[in-house]
Amino acid sequence: MAQVTVYTTTTCPYCVMAKNFLRAQGIPFKEVNVELDPAYKEIRQTNMGKLHPTEEEQREMEIGPNRCAVR
Repeated sequence: MAQVTVYTTTTCPYCVMAKNFLRAQGIPFKEVNVELDPAYKEIRQTNMGKLHPTEEEQREMEIGPNRCAVR
Protein backbone atom coordinates (compact mmCIF):
# COMPACT_ATOMS: atom_id res chain seq x y z
CA MET A 1 0.00 0.00 0.00
CA ALA A 2 1.30 3.45 -0.88
CA GLN A 3 1.99 6.00 1.81
CA VAL A 4 -0.96 8.31 2.37
CA THR A 5 -0.31 11.93 3.28
CA VAL A 6 -3.13 13.82 4.98
CA TYR A 7 -2.92 17.61 4.76
CA THR A 8 -4.75 19.09 7.73
CA THR A 9 -5.47 22.34 9.51
CA THR A 10 -5.49 22.98 13.23
CA THR A 11 -9.22 23.56 13.70
CA CYS A 12 -10.69 21.22 11.08
CA PRO A 13 -13.11 18.64 12.57
CA TYR A 14 -13.15 16.75 9.26
CA CYS A 15 -9.39 16.34 9.51
CA VAL A 16 -9.84 14.63 12.87
CA MET A 17 -12.53 12.39 11.38
CA ALA A 18 -10.32 11.45 8.43
CA LYS A 19 -7.35 10.63 10.67
CA ASN A 20 -9.55 8.56 12.99
CA PHE A 21 -10.97 6.69 10.00
CA LEU A 22 -7.53 5.92 8.58
CA ARG A 23 -6.34 4.69 11.99
CA ALA A 24 -9.44 2.51 12.43
CA GLN A 25 -8.84 0.96 9.00
CA GLY A 26 -5.19 0.34 9.79
CA ILE A 27 -4.04 2.61 6.96
CA PRO A 28 -0.67 4.21 7.71
CA PHE A 29 -0.45 7.92 6.96
CA LYS A 30 1.72 10.96 7.41
CA GLU A 31 0.06 14.16 8.65
CA VAL A 32 1.10 17.59 7.41
CA ASN A 33 -0.52 20.61 9.07
CA VAL A 34 -0.56 23.20 6.27
CA GLU A 35 -1.19 26.07 8.67
CA LEU A 36 2.08 25.49 10.46
CA ASP A 37 4.38 25.10 7.44
CA PRO A 38 4.70 27.91 4.88
CA ALA A 39 6.07 25.41 2.35
CA TYR A 40 2.51 24.17 1.85
CA LYS A 41 1.08 27.47 0.67
CA GLU A 42 0.28 25.85 -2.71
CA ILE A 43 -1.93 23.22 -1.04
CA ARG A 44 -3.81 25.97 0.81
CA GLN A 45 -4.32 27.92 -2.41
CA THR A 46 -5.34 24.84 -4.42
CA ASN A 47 -8.07 24.11 -1.89
CA MET A 48 -9.06 27.75 -1.56
CA GLY A 49 -8.38 27.48 2.15
CA LYS A 50 -11.64 25.64 2.75
CA LEU A 51 -11.49 22.02 1.71
CA HIS A 52 -9.73 19.93 4.28
CA PRO A 53 -8.61 17.32 4.83
CA THR A 54 -6.75 16.67 1.61
CA GLU A 55 -5.36 13.19 1.18
CA GLU A 56 -2.63 12.30 -1.27
CA GLU A 57 -1.60 8.83 -2.36
CA GLN A 58 1.00 8.43 -5.11
CA ARG A 59 0.32 11.92 -6.47
CA GLU A 60 -3.47 11.45 -6.60
CA MET A 61 -5.40 13.84 -4.37
CA GLU A 62 -8.76 13.47 -2.71
CA ILE A 63 -10.23 16.58 -1.14
CA GLY A 64 -12.60 16.22 1.77
CA PRO A 65 -13.38 13.19 3.91
CA ASN A 66 -13.80 10.84 0.94
CA ARG A 67 -13.86 7.42 2.60
CA CYS A 68 -14.48 5.52 -0.63
CA ALA A 69 -11.17 6.78 -2.00
CA VAL A 70 -9.12 5.08 0.69
CA ARG A 71 -10.89 1.72 0.84
